[in-house]
Amino acid sequence: MNGAGRFEAYDNDDNDDDNKPYDDSRHGDAHHKDQEGNGPADGNRAADGMNSSGDGDDQHPSTKPDPDRPPRIPLPRASVEDTGRPLPDAVPRPAPLVLDHRVLKSLLGAWALAACSPQETAAVEEHLGGCGSCADEALRLREAVGLLHPSESLDLDPSLRARVLQGCLERRPPRIPVPAWATPYDAETARLDALLQDFGDAEWHAPVRLRWFRGDEPTSRRTTVAGVIAHLLTVDGLVAVALGLADPMGEVAADRATPSGRTEAYWRASHYPPTRAVRAPWREQSHDLVRTVSFTGGGTGRLSVPYGDFELPLHDAMLDRAFETWVHAEDIADAVDYPYEPPSGSDLHHMVDLAARMLPTVLSARRQAGLASPPPGPQRHLVPAGEPGRSLRLEIEGSGGGEWLIPLDSPAAVGSAEHEVAHVALDGAEFCRLAAGHVPPEEAAAGQVGDRTAIRDVLFAAASLSRM
Repeated sequence: MNGAGRFEAYDNDDNDDDNKPYDDSRHGDAHHKDQEGNGPADGNRAADGMNSSGDGDDQHPSTKPDPDRPPRIPLPRASVEDTGRPLPDAVPRPAPLVLDHRVLKSLLGAWALAACSPQETAAVEEHLGGCGSCADEALRLREAVGLLHPSESLDLDPSLRARVLQGCLERRPPRIPVPAWATPYDAETARLDALLQDFGDAEWHAPVRLRWFRGDEPTSRRTTVAGVIAHLLTVDGLVAVALGLADPMGEVAADRATPSGRTEAYWRASHYPPTRAVRAPWREQSHDLVRTVSFTGGGTGRLSVPYGDFELPLHDAMLDRAFETWVHAEDIADAVDYPYEPPSGSDLHHMVDLAARMLPTVLSARRQAGLASPPPGPQRHLVPAGEPGRSLRLEIEGSGGGEWLIPLDSPAAVGSAEHEVAHVALDGAEFCRLAAGHVPPEEAAAGQVGDRTAIRDVLFAAASLSRM
């Protein structure tokens, strides 16, 4: 309410022409018009400062108050209750509905669903205060309404995007389809981008700890959410360079062309810690990668992508990038205390398959480094390429699951059920977190049967798949 409204509430006299903020009649006749009708008498400031006896002059006006003149600052207003004037009439409330018990009982269902009018709601609630049977019925209906609306996560099902795309593609096949081995990367980058969309500055600078295994020991590196996206940008850049796209490193030279070497060089070259500005180049590069592999066709899947210490075919490199995108998206979600679901079953199956196919090579490298036990027996030699040898059955349960026979004595050997010496069962997401270095190998397997040494070697080899 403005000032004028307050004065109008207190000044309810009949003089509509008086626009002064106080009532002249309360302060004598000092402000009435003079005999000639020329407005308030003594209308200059010098006269207001002089007393009635003429003390003072134009240069030194008297400061003594004149009892016959009103104060220059109006006195506080009196409350309207003190004036004796009638208070304004209150707005009458509508009369409540008068309904019989039968009608009120029939309204309980609508009341529980909040579908009654205000008058009906007031009548029902007044009735519930005095009718025990209707109150019990209303309580049961309210509980039933809660069962009709179960609490659900705000996050979409990871498989929803795949189902929607499949439905669209069945109606209108694309002119340039995305290769099947690139769809997991397309889905995981889209999910991570949706998570980042509403992040404020505080979330972008939230601390994140990257974890992986080095040898048999867990290690970690502290960064921020923006630093994680910068890491994904630089490592995805290995695939971009292999496809002939621009390197996101620009003029920054890395000591080693490995994922960790490129990331550390990018972080060092930044004058300030990465901010939300890193999202745009990462997002654009991920779109360029999917677009490029789609235009070049499925034949480019065997193009080699160097990782510094090893190489991967392009189709495996895209799966590797999808896997790391999901793992680091979980790191980011944990940092901001937000739930994040694993990939869809089909995408998770492809990621598990990639890790299972890489296990024999990693196990052989660990054996050469003295981190895994040699093959048993007096000869202790590797199984010839293409021959069956000792094997471990890896059973992945849940969504994206399956079974894989892992050759233990040579990366070129063939897994054989006849030579199975151990059996390990894990959940799909749990196995991927083991391969990401987020789960200790000793705590990973849900079920273990057979050669304990072989089981330990395989679990530690899975953890050795992890890197920054």
